[in-house]
Amino acid sequence: MSKSILVVDDEARLVNLVRGYLEQEGYTVFSATNGREALFVAREERPDLIVLDLMMPEMDGWEFLRLHRQEYTTPIIMLTARIDDIDKVAGLEMGADDYITKPFSPRELVARVRAVLRRTEPAVEKSVILRAGDLELDQTARSLMIKENYVELTRMEFDLLQTLMSNPGRAFNRLELLERTQGYAYDGYERTVDVHIKNLRKKIEPDPSKPLYVLTSFGVGYRFNPEL
Repeated sequence: MSKSILVVDDEARLVNLVRGYLEQEGYTVFSATNGREALFVAREERPDLIVLDLMMPEMDGWEFLRLHRQEYTTPIIMLTARIDDIDKVAGLEMGADDYITKPFSPRELVARVRAVLRRTEPAVEKSVILRAGDLELDQTARSLMIKENYVELTRMEFDLLQTLMSNPGRAFNRLELLERTQGYAYDGYERTVDVHIKNLRKKIEPDPSKPLYVLTSFGVGYRFNPEL
């Protein structure tokens, strides 16, 4: 069964262009012109990934992202026309998985879609559970338990934690973490790792201001505490 993509944008020309490229790659494509319509389509069709424009009439991408994240963990790639980092960081903090700045190459968007969906494929190896302190990470089920309570992580947060927990004590720089979790890395995008780590710490650390699990390696990046 082909993967399905929901493209949300009020520019019909852009939607048709993106649809053509995605369908050429074998994806099933749904579309919506605003956040309100997108909420309905997402609930009815349950797409595997959402490409979301931030600036739209009736209900913008911000409100859609806030409401959708209350129910689903569908990976979301934001489309933003802003050149600075304000929209990008804010969107990542709200739970988006990736972003791409307008104008963009449709081929680049397809590559981003492919990279995000690759991380959603079920693991073929037998279940391996990583344990440290109160954390229990099931790599096959892609789930995290803390003191027997399920903690919901975005795909990026899970992949970062999995990478770090699998290599306790090893310091990874930001580009290495991007390469391992996204499948690609480049300068200028690496700062978004800090946003995802910040969100991850809020969910797993007893005191995010004094991390116990995900430690900062000053001048390098991040490492998982090997003493747990």
